[in-house]
Amino acid sequence: MLRSCLAAAIALIATGSASASITQLDLADYRLVATHDLPSVQASEASAVTWNWDTDTLFVLGDEGDYVVEVNKQGQLISSMNLFGFDDTEGLSYLGNGQFVLVEERLQDVHRFSYTAGGSIGRSATPAVSVGATVGNVGLEGLSYDPLSGRFILVKEKTPQAVYDAALDFTTGSATVTELVPPANQFARLFDTLDLADVQTLTTVASLRGTADQDNLLIYSQETPRLMEVTRSGEVLSQFDFSAIAEDAEGVTIDGNGVIYIVGETPRLYVLAPVPEPEGWALLLAGLGVIGATARRRLS
Repeated sequence: MLRSCLAAAIALIATGSASASITQLDLADYRLVATHDLPSVQASEASAVTWNWDTDTLFVLGDEGDYVVEVNKQGQLISSMNLFGFDDTEGLSYLGNGQFVLVEERLQDVHRFSYTAGGSIGRSATPAVSVGATVGNVGLEGLSYDPLSGRFILVKEKTPQAVYDAALDFTTGSATVTELVPPANQFARLFDTLDLADVQTLTTVASLRGTADQDNLLIYSQETPRLMEVTRSGEVLSQFDFSAIAEDAEGVTIDGNGVIYIVGETPRLYVLAPVPEPEGWALLLAGLGVIGATARRRLS
């Protein structure tokens, strides 16, 4: 009976039904609680995912640049928007009020657009900012918007690996870029990572604002593969080994409850949630009404 209750509790955590907002983050507390297939046509070769805090849904981008897809937290299709003219799209982040940005890896351009379910948009119709010169398949792999500062964090895949803090002006098309953790490629040396695949700011989690974790980042390495919580000065605070789960995962986001969502090219959605220690299960089950229900059955 207890096992089935715990399974039900984990399932609720995975859907967000029983998750309370976190006040601190430690990846050592996280477990894989669910795996979902993504719609194979629209989300082909999923390379990025972002959480929309206005709709509490996820948006997925494929590296073919054909669609942005809205799904629920179980990976089920809600809507999609057709993209055309984009090249090697690798990063996606939500800005609020239905607006998003995406990044093209080789061109190292960031585009802003408004999402319209069932609509379409071409590359030439979107305001854009160039963050760097055109490179090979080692350019900008991910980005994340920081709603507190209005700036962006971007990761360059390799040769060298790099993490950037950038102010992007889509009106003038200008960018002011600062490299975090200099000198170049220090991430590879400090973290023993083969690449950097995506980044997520924690300032999107309202309950973490004002805490010690507020300015930290989630950084994912596909080729290592590993999810890390790091400070903006490069200190690794906690890690989650993804090697036994998937080798093709490369996009990461986090919702308002601290549940982490990772997408892989398969395409597939992986859900990580902070799971309570054994002594915390009683509090969680009590909150779900499971303990009381069990006691009533025993008395009947």
